[in-house]
Amino acid sequence: MFKQFAVAALALCLSTAAARADEVVVFAAASLTNALNEIGDSFTAQTGHSLKPSYAASSALAKQVEQGAPAHVFASADLKWMDYMVEKKLVNNDSRFNLLGNTLVLVAPMDAKQDRIALSPQTDIAGLAGSGRIATGNPDSVPVGLYFKQAMERSGQWAKVDAKIARADSVRAALAFVERGEVPLGVVYATDAAVSKKVKVVGVFPDTMHDPIVYPFALVAGKETPAAKALLDYLKGAQAKGVFVKYGFKVN
Repeated sequence: MFKQFAVAALALCLSTAAARADEVVVFAAASLTNALNEIGDSFTAQTGHSLKPSYAASSALAKQVEQGAPAHVFASADLKWMDYMVEKKLVNNDSRFNLLGNTLVLVAPMDAKQDRIALSPQTDIAGLAGSGRIATGNPDSVPVGLYFKQAMERSGQWAKVDAKIARADSVRAALAFVERGEVPLGVVYATDAAVSKKVKVVGVFPDTMHDPIVYPFALVAGKETPAAKALLDYLKGAQAKGVFVKYGFKVN
């Protein structure tokens, strides 16, 4: 009798714990891939909640949420697409906060002869690519491409650079172009370059050439579950911030 009672009690405890555990679907900018994957493991270990990430360009993810894709948290690589989500009432604006920053860099294949240079508004970016192209996110929508376009516009080079751009769907897709040697140069974030063994940084764009690179996070409207709120709290904590720093992000 006691054994049966103990088994029943254990089953009840397990079912109660399972009921409290929940899945958090996170739509996050592609550049967050490595850091969020690692954070997700520790978040699950500490809370029991599981993190289910979906990575792509912030623009693509915003449109997916707008079309009804099920997400609890939206993490953008720029303010533009988070502002878009707020305007469309797709996120809970009260939950919104800026968590991270990044740096825009010029990369080349690891075996390229291109030496590291000090980039400035006077640097001839198109000339550095020679007859080749420059891979980056689509400058019409993908944040990394938008930052690069802004840098080129401020330096008066956009008209010349525009025709040389190999437009990618995300920053990681742009990185892959360079890794495969399909283009001589790419413009990505410092954090993306850091996780690749196939590219090298040949230049860093001064912050003054473009708006600050900011990563805002927010709960998706109508999806403010306890587990999703717990994740945002966890991301603000010291352990998660330590992981972001490890991957090269600037933490606010």
